Amino acid sequence: MFATHEFAPFYDGDSKILILGSFPSVKSREDGFYYAHKSNRFWPLMEKMFSTSLKSREEKISFLQSRHIALWDVVSECEIDSSSDSSIRSVVPTNLSLILSAANIECIFVNGNKAYELYQKYQREKTGRKAFKLPSTSAANASFSFSRLLEKWMVIRTSLDPFSDSP
Repeated sequence: MFATHEFAPFYDGDSKILILGSFPSVKSREDGFYYAHKSNRFWPLMEKMFSTSLKSREEKISFLQSRHIALWDVVSECEIDSSSDSSIRSVVPTNLSLILSAANIECIFVNGNKAYELYQKYQREKTGRKAFKLPSTSAANASFSFSRLLEKWMVIRTSLDPFSDSP
């Protein structure tokens, strides 16, 4: 089915790092916010890394703002089967210049192999910026235990510590 990314990127002028996914899951598209599927480990990773609780959308937004984290996806429109990254085709990339021109993004991270592949294909030349690949937080990435994901994703915490408003 052809799908459109129907919610805005999350960022503000103080954002320092950008985390890019590939394209929102069906659940995220329904909820209108990032990493909404209960089996996705993105928010549990953030909770563990930063010793916080992120249950409501308001808590997540406040957390992202205080930690200077921007979220968006590489793909704006595509053909996709359900939420399967491997089925993504007929890609229309997002316009990352919206964030990159409005915020002083120090580092770009991508959530998973597909997001990285799509960034390299559609975004790298346009942005002129390297992106760092992290293992996918999707439950489909069963080869990575939560503890192994946490170890790899700690680079986010390390990258943010100099900019953080919070302990």
